[in-house]
Amino acid sequence: MTLLAAQTGLTIEKVQIHEGATHWIRQLEALDELTRSVLEERDVARLLALVAGRLRELVDARAVLISLPVSSGGLRVVVADGDGDGVADVVGYDLPSESKHARAFARGKSERVDALLADPEVDQVLAGRVGGVTALLIPLIFDERAIGIISAFNKSGRDARFTDDDVRLGEAFGTRAALAVHLSERVARETVDAILEAQEAERSRIARELHDETGSALTALLLGLAAIDSAPTLPEARRASAAVRESAKRTLERIGRLVFAIRPPALDELGLVPALRDLRGNLQEQGGPKVELEIDLPDGTRLPARLETVIFRVTQEALTNVVKHAEAETVRITLVLRERSVLLAIADDGRGFSEARTRDGGFGLVGMRERVTSLNGSLEIESQRTAGTRISVEIPLP
Repeated sequence: MTLLAAQTGLTIEKVQIHEGATHWIRQLEALDELTRSVLEERDVARLLALVAGRLRELVDARAVLISLPVSSGGLRVVVADGDGDGVADVVGYDLPSESKHARAFARGKSERVDALLADPEVDQVLAGRVGGVTALLIPLIFDERAIGIISAFNKSGRDARFTDDDVRLGEAFGTRAALAVHLSERVARETVDAILEAQEAERSRIARELHDETGSALTALLLGLAAIDSAPTLPEARRASAAVRESAKRTLERIGRLVFAIRPPALDELGLVPALRDLRGNLQEQGGPKVELEIDLPDGTRLPARLETVIFRVTQEALTNVVKHAEAETVRITLVLRERSVLLAIADDGRGFSEARTRDGGFGLVGMRERVTSLNGSLEIESQRTAGTRISVEIPLP
């Protein structure tokens, strides 16, 4: 009996050790997943949703909320993960500055609440909507400053109270979530700055063209009209008139190119494929490289307007880079419509550029990436010195 009891106890201990190891492995995997997401994900909402879902799974909570500060001094629920309709409905709920959440946020200290109904600081409206009995509050701390707070409600099992291990795990998640929010907001600010800078540069270019080319052309027209008025003979007046007509023709061509650069009419009226053909024609008229256009779309196919605009602008920017930097003789543009996505490839035989320029956003790559990312697409660049450049884009169909 003693031997059997000892063997049984050893077996139980082994099972407990195995369960504990499995639990910690799951925690490490979750933390590793979150760390990878911090490095890869730019969207704050998706990051916070990942944090809420994974934390809820690991601490076995009924619901997990993430709240961020608002200008009024309180907090606003921005992410909710949990069972029941009431949990999802609390997104957008504002917690007052005197609530338990707000006080934990202000102190920057984690707190366990073993009985929500007995705590006068708890916002009972929020607790009631998520069915909360117990809670765990974890501030998101970055650079010794709270930037938000995670709240978990109702641990599963017979005892709904959270443990010290849950606090430690929540704080580990909170540290990474705070870093995620900070990095994502910083990337967003830098992206906005880059887009605004590009827009200002484009406005400056258009202003210069209007002033230098169109302005001087209109001045020439005025002088030509004056020459007609002052011509002493009819043949001289006709020659002056012919010169005015030629000047007006050149001015119209310049204005047409300028309008095309801003927004090609064919893109709105006829669609993406005619606009790409016009883009190719304009480039070759200006002495650019040979452009081979390979399109695998049924005749008359129209894609969503925003998708067509993104594909056109990426192609336009890529061709501009080829003309300015690549010294290429041939560019091949391939556009393929798949069942669930659109593929675009732009390849040239030019001199290429270093990988560093693809990483630091050189040659207008920031704007191209942001356009594609805005439609949940992907953009890849392969380039080597003397070996040409290939830009590959895939955008899912809505």
